[in-house]
Amino acid sequence: MTIREQNPAAGSRPEAAARDSQLAALLAAHRTPQEIAFLLRAIHVPSCTLRPAGAANVSRLELAQALNMLLFEKLLKDVPDAAAYVAEAVAAGQRMHFDHGALRTVLGAGTGLLPAGEQAITRILRPLGYVQNGLYPLERIRMTGRSYAHADAPEEIAQFFVSELHADRFSPEFQAVVSRVIGTSVDPLGADAQALLARLEGERELPLAAAQSLLPVLLSAFARQHALPTVADYERLRGESSEMAWIATEGNVFNHATDRVPDVEAVAERQRALGRPMKDKIEVSRNGRVRQTAYRACTVLRPMRDQHGAVVEQAVPGSFYEFISRDRYVDDQGVERLDLSFDSGNAQGIFKMTAGGADAAGM
Repeated sequence: MTIREQNPAAGSRPEAAARDSQLAALLAAHRTPQEIAFLLRAIHVPSCTLRPAGAANVSRLELAQALNMLLFEKLLKDVPDAAAYVAEAVAAGQRMHFDHGALRTVLGAGTGLLPAGEQAITRILRPLGYVQNGLYPLERIRMTGRSYAHADAPEEIAQFFVSELHADRFSPEFQAVVSRVIGTSVDPLGADAQALLARLEGERELPLAAAQSLLPVLLSAFARQHALPTVADYERLRGESSEMAWIATEGNVFNHATDRVPDVEAVAERQRALGRPMKDKIEVSRNGRVRQTAYRACTVLRPMRDQHGAVVEQAVPGSFYEFISRDRYVDDQGVERLDLSFDSGNAQGIFKMTAGGADAAGM
């Protein structure tokens, strides 16, 4: 286990500040006190998100932090190796520093009621205070990635890495299958949620009750919005793009969440020694300041329809957990900053974790 932020003993002032915060009050509408206590023990919570409870409103920063904590919780439920890693770290008195979550979208002509491409997600990120801070062409897999950092606390609040698959760069048959699969998409954001997001974007805060009602709707946007794919369509998509095949079964869920650690090399060595399914290689950015690796994606059973329309289960790649180390640097204005950038080469190497089979095993 590497050295990082230690979890203060129960009853300490930071612990009490978190427990009695407006953030905890926001979460309390949807989680038990025990579940909230676990999240506060497991995840580094920036002090800027810990106003005392009792205020009439919830800031965009607090709402963003609450959503991130629930998305992190969801990934732990979906990825057993991640849950085991976090449980061990918490038992050792450490907190995860949630660096970023990544998800995939499809830029195509027929996305049903869901906005095409990254708009399905950025319409949520923007009102929460996120701004784009990076553009990453992913040419090998015919996708584009964009990173979003929080304007109020970019180094403290988890970033989002949102990628778009360009359906028009594949064969006509592939494009037809994509339209057939995601053309059934519904929009998880109803009129009320969209109105609250518009208010949040304008006022940068919402009344507590409104934020509490909006939070689960936002969480539901990070899911599969389209109908079950058929086995034949899934295999046809997988033949040209393992990334699109993954989207067919998982939709817009986090394909990974990332723990910011001081020494990614030491973490990787430790996890291999424990027999966890670590990626063989550590990806290093061109500037050398960002280093990342990951578990290989877990295998999950997902429902699909067979040739008769009956629902069958098929083993497919699910999500995974990633580790990243970021160095600090001095920018052109002489200001020291944490390097929050990503790297197209790193990203495409990490994407292969959900390819399944030999593609993932060889990374």
